[in-house]
Amino acid sequence: MAVRHMTRTTRQDPTRTRPAGTKAFAPEYQGALGALSVNASLSDVLVQGATQLRAAEQAGEEKEMARCGLAVAEAHRRLGNVTEADRAWKASYRAARSAGDVGAMAWALWSGGTLARQRGALPLAYRLLRRAADLGERGDDVLARGYSLAGLAETGRIQGDYEAVGALHDQLLTEARGRGEVRHTVWALEGIAQMHRNTGSYDRALELFEEAARTAAAGDDRRGRAWALRGIADVVSVRDEDTERALALLSEAEADCRGMHLSSALAYNHKMRGNVLYRAGRYTEARDIYRQALGRFAAMDEQRGTALSRLGLAKSLARLGRPRSATRAELAELRDTFARIGLHHARSMVERAATELGTGPLPDTSASPANAPSRP
Repeated sequence: MAVRHMTRTTRQDPTRTRPAGTKAFAPEYQGALGALSVNASLSDVLVQGATQLRAAEQAGEEKEMARCGLAVAEAHRRLGNVTEADRAWKASYRAARSAGDVGAMAWALWSGGTLARQRGALPLAYRLLRRAADLGERGDDVLARGYSLAGLAETGRIQGDYEAVGALHDQLLTEARGRGEVRHTVWALEGIAQMHRNTGSYDRALELFEEAARTAAAGDDRRGRAWALRGIADVVSVRDEDTERALALLSEAEADCRGMHLSSALAYNHKMRGNVLYRAGRYTEARDIYRQALGRFAAMDEQRGTALSRLGLAKSLARLGRPRSATRAELAELRDTFARIGLHHARSMVERAATELGTGPLPDTSASPANAPSRP
């Protein structure tokens, strides 16, 4: 993934930044919705956003339509309403383009790119996020640019392209700290921590996840703290084999996810709970929680989470006596699914699972029409 050309410095508009030590804020809540808290329930955001959007439409205020439409798109996306989210970000972009508001165009494309990543359409995510970063720079909207670059970095990270995006994560962390922007600082810390965790540097990963949790708590970023607690739970489960502490951390994070109606975060919380239970040899419990996560991800059309939950479920069922032939066939299908989505790290997880479960070599199904790459 080419991101080097996106790392130029952009002039910072002081009206779009916050002093160091401030509380977290949500820059995607703009215009009439600018006073909404980062911790606002997504259901409430959706109601208020729709109300303000209708008012802007009636008044013919295209800039306000674009800004309110962004909040509606993001609320729908995070609630798992992918069809509505897709419709809303495109309408926001059209309104912004008609109004000549380059910054609002950037934010709409950022929302669309983030939705594309959520749905597993990674090539489309790259295209939209690159365009969003370019427009953010043209419009001198430092936050739109930063969030779009972060989207590119996160897309590369979940693919396992750590060498390509590691420096960009570091750069964005420095920029977010320089602006005193809590939520983006927390995001960057968690992304860097995840790369350390996935490469076996558990001590460093734990330090960064804990720093992210402290930063989020100090800035009243409940969403960021919930993700950080999930990361801490993962590391203490793997490194320390401390199942009960990990489960307690996940329960604490789950309370915030439910309070804010964070559908995607809750689904990933459940998947991690399944991971922790599986590592502890509690396979029946793991099976049940993976099934819950799988249902949540499928309802949101979240391909990455769906495939990861299927992997956990397949491993649990294998441990509970499922025939090796059935496990081998599903692992082969999952390997091809991860390859199609472009998740290189996850694909290697399937190969390790096959070894761990003793299924034997996975069959080559790449020539099957059902597994042919789909257009993004």
